Amino acid sequence: MRGFFSLVIASLLLVIPPVSAAPKKIEVKALKLVATISSKDDVAGFVVSARTIVLFGTAMNKSFARAVDSKAQELWSISLDPNSSSIATAGAVDSDGNIWIAGSTSLLRSTSTPTPTPTPINPDSVENIPNSFNPALDAVALWKIPAGTTSAILYSAQQSAPVLITGIALDKNGISLVGLTQSAKGSSGFLINSNTSGEFSKPLLIGTRSTTLDAVVRHDDATLTVVGASGESLGGKKTIGTVDGVIIKISKTNTIQSVVRSSAPQAQRNWSSASSKLLLGGDIITRAKIESAVTKFSSSYTPLWTYRFSSTGPLYTLGSTYAFFLSTSVITQLSMKAPQKPQPILLAFDSKGLITKAFSSSVEVREIIGLSSSKELGIICLTFTSDSLSIFSLGESRFE
Repeated sequence: MRGFFSLVIASLLLVIPPVSAAPKKIEVKALKLVATISSKDDVAGFVVSARTIVLFGTAMNKSFARAVDSKAQELWSISLDPNSSSIATAGAVDSDGNIWIAGSTSLLRSTSTPTPTPTPINPDSVENIPNSFNPALDAVALWKIPAGTTSAILYSAQQSAPVLITGIALDKNGISLVGLTQSAKGSSGFLINSNTSGEFSKPLLIGTRSTTLDAVVRHDDATLTVVGASGESLGGKKTIGTVDGVIIKISKTNTIQSVVRSSAPQAQRNWSSASSKLLLGGDIITRAKIESAVTKFSSSYTPLWTYRFSSTGPLYTLGSTYAFFLSTSVITQLSMKAPQKPQPILLAFDSKGLITKAFSSSVEVREIIGLSSSKELGIICLTFTSDSLSIFSLGESRFE
C-alpha cells in the first residue's frame, strides 16, 4: 500500500506546473560619454551626417550651425542668417547627406512710400533712413547646407504672423515643417510643405486658439501624420483633458482627414516626438505628477503597446526601437536603484513592446536635447547641463 501511495504522489508532482519565476530584471548598462562641449549658446537640437555631428540653435538673436567630430573637435561654424534676427529650431539630413535646418527669420522688407509732404527744415542735413526692417519672426526659414560644403542656402516664406517651427520631416519628394503661429485668440498649429528647391505651399492652420504641432511624419502615399497638443475641439473631436495629445492625419491635398485625441481626463498631454515608424513620445501632467509616455501606433493609429514613466517631461523616440528621457523614479523592469536626481535613460524595445535593453549615465543632466543616429556613429544622445553639452553613445567601438 505504501508503494501505491508513493506512486500517486510521484505522479501528482509530475503534473503540477512549477511556480513561474519572476521575470529577470534588465541590467542597465552605461552610456558612454563621448565628449563634453562648453556652450553658452542656445542649442535647440542636432543632426548626424556620417561621422559629423551638427548642432544648431540661436546665439545673440542669430541662428547658427556648428559641426563637430565624434570627439567634439570643431570642424566648422557658420551663421545661418547673418543679416536678420532668426532662430533655428529643427533639423534633418537627407539621403544625399545634405543638411536641412528649419526655423524662423525676420525678412528685410521695403516700407510703403509715404505721402509727399513739404520738405522740412533740416539744418543738420540728417539722413532719413526708412524703417524697412521687420523685427517679428514671421517668415518660415529653411536652410540647406549642401553635402561637403559649409555654406547655407536660405529659402523663406513670409507669413502674416510670427511662426515657430518645431518639427521637420523629409523624403525624396519634399519637406514638411510643423509648429505654431500666433492667432487672434492664441495659437494655431502650423503646417507647410516645400520641395527641395525651396518652393513652399500654402500653409495649413489647425485650430484657432490652443493648438500646437510638434512633429511630422511623411508617408509613401503622400499623406502626413502630424502630432502635438490641443486644448480646443478639432475635426469634430472635443477635448477630454485640459489639453490633449493629438494625432492628425493630413491628406495628400493638405486637408485634415482624421483626428485622434488622448483620453486622460483632467490632464495636460502632448505628443512631442514621432518617428517614421509611428513610435510616439510625449508627456503627461496630472496635478503635480509628471510622466513621459511612449506608445507604438499602427498605421491606423491603434495603440499597439504603451508605457508611462515618472520623469521631468519630454521623451524622444527613434525608429521603432528607442526612447530617451529623464527618469525620476524606479522602472520596475530594470535592475536599478531609485534615482536621487533626474537620470537619463535610453530604452530599447522589441516588436512586441518588451524592454530589451537599457542604458543610463551618472552624469548630471538638466535637459534632454535629442536622439539621433547614423550608420557610421550608431546611436547618439545629446544632453545639456548648466553650461555644457554632453554627447553620449552606446559604447560601441565606432568612436575609437
